[in-house]
Amino acid sequence: TDFYLNTFGLEFAVVLATILSCTLVAFGFARLDFPLKGFWFSVLMMTLMLPGQVLIVPQYAMFYQFGWVNTYWPFIVPHLLAGGAGGTFFVFLLVQFIRGVPRELDEAAKMDGCSWFGIYARVIMPLTKPAVVTVTIFCFLWNWDDFLGHLLYINSVDKYTVGLALKMLNDSEGSQQWGQLLAMSLVSILPATLVFALAQKQLVEGIATTGIK
Repeated sequence: TDFYLNTFGLEFAVVLATILSCTLVAFGFARLDFPLKGFWFSVLMMTLMLPGQVLIVPQYAMFYQFGWVNTYWPFIVPHLLAGGAGGTFFVFLLVQFIRGVPRELDEAAKMDGCSWFGIYARVIMPLTKPAVVTVTIFCFLWNWDDFLGHLLYINSVDKYTVGLALKMLNDSEGSQQWGQLLAMSLVSILPATLVFALAQKQLVEGIATTGIK
């Protein structure tokens, strides 16, 4: 139970941080005009081609200096900056969706006295629900399966996630408890399976409406 509470607490924080940061960044690229906008968007897209393995050592060194090892901050803070697992992809997906929202709605909101943040909160966010649901599903699934990241940064058993708890049952020197191992494996994949099964309609709708095939 404690492992599930740890995992769901971490997932909630990561998904919430991802939605807030990625929607704001996507709104800025899709709607606002600022110097070198095309250049910075190109730089953002180039990071999609950077293998995650290249960043493991420098990220660990940086988080170690911050004193964040054995905490959940290495997972939450990057997502607050539209980074982390899939952050760039989420921004790209949301930008494509927001570009499909008519700009006339922005003009109408401005005439009613809305600021840019008001347009983001009251116009864009309600209309981007399919894309936000898609981002939520992908973010949940990818971070649920992030065994390597959890293994690197979490050392205390009381902070273990479900994946790390499953590793504890794998005894490389003694006899394997195959019954417990298989039962725990089944239980560990149930939440991700249920999330995908219940939200697959919204997932397909979100991907289709962003023009990604």
